[in-house]
Amino acid sequence: MHSYTIGQAARLLGVSPDTARRWADAGRITTHRDASGRRLVDGRDLAAFSVELAGSGNDETGTSYTSARNAFPGIVTAIKLGDVAAQVEIQAGPHRLVSLLTREAVEELGLEVGMEATARVKSTNVHIDRA
Repeated sequence: MHSYTIGQAARLLGVSPDTARRWADAGRITTHRDASGRRLVDGRDLAAFSVELAGSGNDETGTSYTSARNAFPGIVTAIKLGDVAAQVEIQAGPHRLVSLLTREAVEELGLEVGMEATARVKSTNVHIDRA
């Protein structure tokens, strides 16, 4: 299983490392220590927390999000495999992205829940809303 440092987890959640540490200290994010004493977050735990955080509707980060170059780095939160097709969900900060692709592509990429991945969006019709 993939594990992430507090800094990596913070980047995937769209918060500062200090915020991620405070959440871990408060028990909101479960952590464990590696042989070097670094605090790590299990990928599955991080995936579940990112979905919970995005669903809470609270923007505790104060960060604005952008689709710079249409790339959304995040964490794989769900994979549904069919005989030929697959559905992959990525939580990128407050954004949930769902991609339909071939089962073969998922297997070749070695995608698993809790793994870091980047969703790239290409479209001829993009709507932009201003908050």
